[in-house]
Amino acid sequence: MTKLLALIDASVYAQSVCDHAAWAAARLDASVEVLHVLGRRDTSSIPADYTGSLSADARDTLLAELAALDEEKARLAQKRGRLVLDEAKARLAAAGIDAVTSLRLGDLTETVAEREVDAELVVIGKRGEAADFAKLHLGSNLERVVRASRRPVLVAARAFRPIERVLVAFDGGASALKAVDHIARSPMFAGLSCRLLMVGAETSDARKKLDGAVAQLAAAGYVPKADLVPGQPEQVIAQSVEREGIDLLVMGAYGHSRIRNLIVGSTTVEMVRSCKIPIMMFR
Repeated sequence: MTKLLALIDASVYAQSVCDHAAWAAARLDASVEVLHVLGRRDTSSIPADYTGSLSADARDTLLAELAALDEEKARLAQKRGRLVLDEAKARLAAAGIDAVTSLRLGDLTETVAEREVDAELVVIGKRGEAADFAKLHLGSNLERVVRASRRPVLVAARAFRPIERVLVAFDGGASALKAVDHIARSPMFAGLSCRLLMVGAETSDARKKLDGAVAQLAAAGYVPKADLVPGQPEQVIAQSVEREGIDLLVMGAYGHSRIRNLIVGSTTVEMVRSCKIPIMMFR
């Protein structure tokens, strides 16, 4: 049976992740594994080096207290994690979706790499537990997961709404072609309205790539509308999403290195930050 991997924490996005996963699972006839990863920093109090400032007895006493504190923090973190997972499983069950839960301790990307091997899709929230305190700041784990994952990643918006209209931000690159191929083959998109938008100069090569994507979707039974529009991708795509009432944006992810993104920015980051709809990303 097809499996989806849903990543949750104790943030306000957890319910939305479950709702988006339920929607995808229903269309794919899939089960869902809900995964909550406790980072080592969540359960460890790393002591400073007190070698030169404390006596041996004082240092031993302090280390013993810190060890007891770590043990209690780990117990509480695991208890909270199980409660979060239990609520997620109940929410998915209410939607008619079969779900299993996993609570792990370790590095998030390493754990995702292990658990996504037999998954069709990874679902994650746009922001994590600090979302309410940094509304313009993306979750620190989002980019790590998208860059590392070998599966399509569905980034859940703050709240789920029915998905009927899909916009593909098409640039002719390998990840965009992969996205089009996935849409053409996957029952997840069957029956949805699909539109292709390419932003840039009108050239014969760009038009040829866009026409090729249209032909592939048409062969799969879609009647895609496609446009090649000049301008800045971030602005044109965001405006189209808002103006046309798009429910899901599909795009390639992180086309540049992290260092280059520091200099020229990233269309991916800007789209995730500015669009209030879910975004499905392909690497």
